[in-house]
Amino acid sequence: MELTKKQIERQDFVDNAIFDLLETLNPTKKQLDWDIEMISAIRDMISDYFDDIEICKEQEFYPYIED
Repeated sequence: MELTKKQIERQDFVDNAIFDLLETLNPTKKQLDWDIEMISAIRDMISDYFDDIEICKEQEFYPYIED
């Protein structure tokens, strides 16, 4: 099963927002590399936090297809 356009757009939005936050918080002029491992670690922490405080489940925050 393929991701829907809406799911892909949401995933792109979340990943880009996290990268933008990292760039904003970077106190140096050094260019950050796109690091999906770091982005996914941060995404997981945010998703877990939202789940813990009952804002939304992971599937709502970052939709994906399970194997």
